[in-house]
Amino acid sequence: MIFQRNELFTRFPWLQEKNLPMIISADYDGLICAAFLHHFFNWKLEGFYDLTNIWVSKQAMNNKKNLVWVDLNILPKQGKAIGGHIISLSGEVPNGFQSSCNPNILNGITAGDFHKKFPFSTVIYLLWLHNISIKKELIAKQLLLHSDATWLKFQHYPKNCKEWQTHLSDYDWNWLFRGVKSNSFEKRIDDQLYPILRSLGAISGNSKLNSSKLKIQSRQFQFNPDWDMDVVLNLFTLFGKHLEWTPPAVPDQLTFIPGRRYKLPLAAIKEKGLQKFLNERKVFSYAIPSPRIFNFTTFGDAHKSPLDK
Repeated sequence: MIFQRNELFTRFPWLQEKNLPMIISADYDGLICAAFLHHFFNWKLEGFYDLTNIWVSKQAMNNKKNLVWVDLNILPKQGKAIGGHIISLSGEVPNGFQSSCNPNILNGITAGDFHKKFPFSTVIYLLWLHNISIKKELIAKQLLLHSDATWLKFQHYPKNCKEWQTHLSDYDWNWLFRGVKSNSFEKRIDDQLYPILRSLGAISGNSKLNSSKLKIQSRQFQFNPDWDMDVVLNLFTLFGKHLEWTPPAVPDQLTFIPGRRYKLPLAAIKEKGLQKFLNERKVFSYAIPSPRIFNFTTFGDAHKSPLDK
């Protein structure tokens, strides 16, 4: 399948709208998407979702019909979203995901196709969608490829990455990924990027992948809006300096909405039936992170957004 930008903009016209409110994933990936969307489309940052709890501004509560969930996938039918999780067991797309601009859904990728899963980050998907290039500087490239450990996925899954570059045609992939498999790129990630992120407090743990040559373990950053907003602001400043993306304002008053997150064997969902399970457990969002695991979150009502409470 070759993705066509014009077809996607027709199907999801909000992708080109200005001044939309957004809730982002509470991690590095969500923050760099927020910087991109604010700079190019003046989208407003109005909340965070860490896949268990939501922090949301009063403005978002009052403007729910225009809200976009970024680097996320949610089930309520009124929820527009852009993200890259696998959500299909065997080809079915549950009600609610029709408003999700998800490359795996669009390409028919299911839990049985993990070797074909979209390997890049949501911000790279956004760059392709809007055909926007970045500054040809190493630190700018590092900041982008650090999102969702894209540089490591490029090393470990070259065939799938090449196929997705074909799916998402008409973009300067060569420059973005040039040299990513080299010793020098790995060393510069470890000697230049990671120390900067560490100094900002923007490393909260390690991800599973190691680099192919120097065995460098990828770092990640997940945050709690209640006490990590200084780090969030520092990252926005970093993106502004090296990517030249004007940072969004951070909402100063947030309402906390607690949810519950669960992890189950995927086989149990298959036995029950996906749609039946989603209805019975009142699932708000879910993802299939591996061929055997099903993670989901509930806020106690299958028919409403938790923002309606």
